Amino acid sequence: MEHCFSLHKAPSLSSFLPSLGPRVFTPSNSPSDFALSRRRSLRTGFTSTPFNGRKAPSVKASAGASHCDFSSLNAPLEPRSAPGKFLSGVLQNQRQFFHFAAADELKRLSDDRDAAVARMFVSLDSDEACLHRRIAQLKEQECQAAVEDVMYMLIFYKFSDLRVPLVPKLSRCMYNCRLEIWPSKDWELESIHSIEVLEVVRDHISAVIGLRADSSVTDNWATTEIQQLHLGRLYAASILYGYFLKSASSRHQLERCLTLVHQKRLNLRNSLQFLDLLPCGIKSLVLGRFIDVQSVPLGQGPGRQEKDLEELRCYVMGFDPETLQRCAKPRSKEAAHLIERHSCALFGDEQTGIPQTDEVIRTSFSSLKRLVLEAVAFGSFLWDIEEYVDTVYKLKDN
Repeated sequence: MEHCFSLHKAPSLSSFLPSLGPRVFTPSNSPSDFALSRRRSLRTGFTSTPFNGRKAPSVKASAGASHCDFSSLNAPLEPRSAPGKFLSGVLQNQRQFFHFAAADELKRLSDDRDAAVARMFVSLDSDEACLHRRIAQLKEQECQAAVEDVMYMLIFYKFSDLRVPLVPKLSRCMYNCRLEIWPSKDWELESIHSIEVLEVVRDHISAVIGLRADSSVTDNWATTEIQQLHLGRLYAASILYGYFLKSASSRHQLERCLTLVHQKRLNLRNSLQFLDLLPCGIKSLVLGRFIDVQSVPLGQGPGRQEKDLEELRCYVMGFDPETLQRCAKPRSKEAAHLIERHSCALFGDEQTGIPQTDEVIRTSFSSLKRLVLEAVAFGSFLWDIEEYVDTVYKLKDN
């Protein structure tokens, strides 16, 4: 069964359009240094996984009678900076030390930038002020490109931890304008979301590609046609949607926790005031019942899960335009630029920022779902990485 697919209602993303010597990581073998490194790993929010004996992430993209096998890192976006290339090598050869190396690179980039800025301010009244100002500008640009590569490698690590390889450049995966991505990895990509967020993600998939959550296998493998430019915009917009959901759900959880704490304190205060008015015997009886009630954790009970789903949906739909824009917009320029670079590298030419062709490609709804789920996961991971990196290397406000 074939369908004709149109994306006239798909959100457009302006950032997808045109815009503006090897090292070896050798950690110390001393127990004290390793314990220190271990504690640093815990602060990054990642888990360290031994790489020995594990195969590098790979993806097979089949198309018609031909197919392409992709192994190693093979991400659509290749690191351009020395720190990015260095971390790429560490991830492939010394995976267990990747987070320590990434933290060291971020600290070094922050120190280099701060040193250049300090020299610029010290030389303000000297004849070399103009020179040091230019050096600081160049160092800022160099560090921004490097930190974007570090962020990208951190995101790639999260995907590899799920054993989900990023889809490579689409130009390598198509045969006679036919694109199929296999295996789909739907379960792994959905596993990163909470139940309430996953339901919203499924609503997004149904809205943008017309595939319901309860679709049959036949519906999943039905073919459709889509312009490559529209597919690129859909992918980039889904990254922003994943970023938005992570931001909104985190904000929702924080506000709900604050509300529950406030409500608990209010109920406790009112109950104690009520108990002071009771006679001693009745007071003991009521106090025992009150303690039993307080022992039940807040937020538990029948129908709580369904209520959470409706709460998140209603919470997101209740955003005013200003709040909606603030949650959907990347907080840093580095994150916004990284979304643009990754999308352009996947669907087109990273140098020019436009797709190589605007041809109509034929693919299955299963492959479209795979791309959308990957994009949403990319946006969710980007939110986490951006928050961590900003604690070590101060990112530019977007």
